[in-house]
Amino acid sequence: MATIGKPLLIYDGDCGFCLFWIERWGHVTADRVDYAPYQEVASRFPNISREQFEKSVQLVEPDGSVYAGAEAVFRALSHAPGALAKWPLGCYRKLPGASRVCEAVYRAVANRRMELGAIQRWCGSAQEEYLLARRLILVLLACIYFIAFGSLALQATGLLGSQGILPLESTLQAFAERGGEDRLWRYPTLFWINSSDAFLMGVCFAGMALALLAALGAVPMLVFFLLWFLYLSIVQVGGIFMGYQWDTLLLEAGVIAILLSPLQWWMAARARTEPSILAIWLCRLLLFKVMFSSGWVKAFGGDSNWTELRALNFHYETQPLPTWLGWYAHQLPTSIQQVSVFVVFLIQLAVPFLIFGSRKCRVIAFFAFLFLQTLILLTGNYCFFNALTLTLCISLLDDDTLKRWAPVFFNRRGATLLPKPLPLIHRTLIACFAMIWLVLTIWTQTVPMIDRSYKPSGLIAQANRWVSPFHSINSYGLFAWMTTLRREIVIQGSRDGKEWLDYTFKWKPGALDEAPRFVAPHQPRLDWQMWFAALGNYKRNFWLLRMMDQMLKGSQPVLGLFADNPFPERPPRYLRAVLFDYKFTDWETKSREGKWWKRERLGLYAPVLESRDRD
Repeated sequence: MATIGKPLLIYDGDCGFCLFWIERWGHVTADRVDYAPYQEVASRFPNISREQFEKSVQLVEPDGSVYAGAEAVFRALSHAPGALAKWPLGCYRKLPGASRVCEAVYRAVANRRMELGAIQRWCGSAQEEYLLARRLILVLLACIYFIAFGSLALQATGLLGSQGILPLESTLQAFAERGGEDRLWRYPTLFWINSSDAFLMGVCFAGMALALLAALGAVPMLVFFLLWFLYLSIVQVGGIFMGYQWDTLLLEAGVIAILLSPLQWWMAARARTEPSILAIWLCRLLLFKVMFSSGWVKAFGGDSNWTELRALNFHYETQPLPTWLGWYAHQLPTSIQQVSVFVVFLIQLAVPFLIFGSRKCRVIAFFAFLFLQTLILLTGNYCFFNALTLTLCISLLDDDTLKRWAPVFFNRRGATLLPKPLPLIHRTLIACFAMIWLVLTIWTQTVPMIDRSYKPSGLIAQANRWVSPFHSINSYGLFAWMTTLRREIVIQGSRDGKEWLDYTFKWKPGALDEAPRFVAPHQPRLDWQMWFAALGNYKRNFWLLRMMDQMLKGSQPVLGLFADNPFPERPPRYLRAVLFDYKFTDWETKSREGKWWKRERLGLYAPVLESRDRD
């Protein structure tokens, strides 16, 4: 027998299925194991018959030992770098019955390798790399951070400033009373250091600057951590104005972005670290959670409007901030609306499982999600939610797919460089987070969603309490209950209690002849929250009375949240909130009167407020 310097795994060179797996195993074991087809080296090993070569792979060790089948595979992989590489072989050798099961599975696969090879060729069996996909995900996420911080900068002092609706100082005082000595852990936020308006704006501008650095690829892991913590700081103190599902989704995606980022000074540097496939899968699993849970709550949340396919008869009209295209979508026949609801169920409940399939399955899922998110974006304003969801969808695409679709952007010289493996500490960090993420997602979100009587307890509940202040492992599910009526609150002021003038909001419906506009990816958070307030009453929305009180005092930050101020010289003496029922007009009314809306006054939403200053 020939003498060899390191382990040699011999395979069938005429088998495409074998070549696929040899390529993958070679990537895992690096240069610690050699690979060769038996057609080239069989003569060097006369003790191994041709029948044995054709039947299974053969591993020849430097000491002359020969192993076949599943054991040969496990022994070859055990030479890979890292302590975890030896676990499969250890399980094979020590777990009762493991060797029999593994060899039986190996024989079944080997006997059908030609058929499996044909399936693989159809699915796309090339080695998948994600260097370009990672770069695109991180750049897009950096852009979303920039938009999120920039949007907040336009309204932060009016919402959370010292003269705003929910002042930071008051929120922090409440946190201190509830949290006691543990307040820093229970309410992690940078604003414990400083809660001034200048500092609030500084955090927003710092977030925008860091987002630009992240897009350029500067110190990505550190920069994405800082972005995550700055946004967490604002979400923590933002109360109802920062409690939207896309805010927590950005934080959860932000943690994954930290783990996906390479440990290097510049992401565009020539010596690049390969992306963790586990981090890529965390992106995919987060996408699955968002899409599937959104479908589940619609189908099993108890709202018959969804199960009887009526939901889209109302949605375009009653959603928080529709677009003018939403008006046209509302006019579609009932049959099309019903088919559309069915398509929503199909995309949100069935298509997510394609995420776990082959490359072609994932591409199908990508286009299905792209189709749904595009329609949502065209008919309604959901700030950066659609862009963030589509950013997660990039994890479904490998580098070869991106190169085929956009060769001008992705077929560049640096894209073919061999990546460096991840450092052990980085792999360990990703594995630990993935384990915590999976356990809490399954036992605190998925199981309770399916079985409403289940409540996590013991160690699971304790772990959930431990991580919940960071808002980075969350549950999702938009529009579980469809709103069938559109209520709008109109703020009016008066000097004499007889003549009342409207305060016009920047984006939410007001004037009947004004078309709904596009505002996404910016989120006017006051306009959004007014939609939620109209669903309840003023007693459950204390912030609205606080806002009206600040308006009576002439708070410029709060008044700056409105499109105009009908009392520019001095505040009015009286202020009231009037509730209206709004509906889209039909084709005939719009063509005749030019009005997009019609409305009916329902009465006062809250008691009339009178200014303390009677001068």
